[in-house]
Amino acid sequence: MGFQRSVTIAQLQQKFSSSLMLGSPQTTIKTLSTNRLHTSAPVNQTSTSTFKVARPARVLALNDLRDNKGARKIKKRLGRGHGSGLGKTCGRGQKGQKSRSGNSKPGPKFEGGQTPISRVFPKRGFKNPFKRDLQPLNLDKIQHWINTGRLDASKPITLREIHKSNLVRFKEGVTLLGRGAHVLTTPITIEVTKASKQAIERIEELGGKVVCVYHNRLALRALLHPEKFAVLPKSAQPTTAKLRRLYEDPERRGFLAPEIKGNYTPVSFNFERMPNPQAQAAVAKQ
Repeated sequence: MGFQRSVTIAQLQQKFSSSLMLGSPQTTIKTLSTNRLHTSAPVNQTSTSTFKVARPARVLALNDLRDNKGARKIKKRLGRGHGSGLGKTCGRGQKGQKSRSGNSKPGPKFEGGQTPISRVFPKRGFKNPFKRDLQPLNLDKIQHWINTGRLDASKPITLREIHKSNLVRFKEGVTLLGRGAHVLTTPITIEVTKASKQAIERIEELGGKVVCVYHNRLALRALLHPEKFAVLPKSAQPTTAKLRRLYEDPERRGFLAPEIKGNYTPVSFNFERMPNPQAQAAVAKQ
């Protein structure tokens, strides 16, 4: 690393006597070294004692800059002789699936060579990604809930009342079906997402009313949990032509049908019924 040389004690005393202020000529210096110096040049055999002199380390320069150890990953070179430890089979061993070239890792559906379950039990047919998941609700269950006091037939039954009474669990809406039509004996006013003709006929025969109302995800959440909104959002209109034809059809009792729209306002759109003082105050300002 640095410049090194060895001198005798006599030469040292003669050269540095004035600067070191040694005192008596018999005084000897054992060693003089630096931390960066660990080796010395060959020692003169005639001298009894030596010391080491090293030149100071050079100031850091741009050509001395190096990455830290491990900062750069050394590329693994395969097949360059067995002395490297990665020759011949290149660390893969002999034969087998894992020793082959290419991507030998099987896919997630690979089952070791046996017939995969996707071929044993195939799923055929078209799955509509836009289909609404409407939960069925029958008339006999509504009458049972009324008889047990879980539903109040004197008030309009909306999706909020259906949800609170745990009549049926739903995510996107409820379709009213006519099973057990003879069991229903109480006239009711009910709002659902969709209703069958048999259910409509039975409810209107008893003097009740059925209205099919469209709710998007935000409007349905505001209907079920109005306390989570400072200002309740307005209900959205049907987005597709098919849904619009459904809710404009008077035979299906759609809320956009002229016969229904002129004589009845869906309770779901009546913000005054929502138990939310902030929402009521916001609507009153409007």
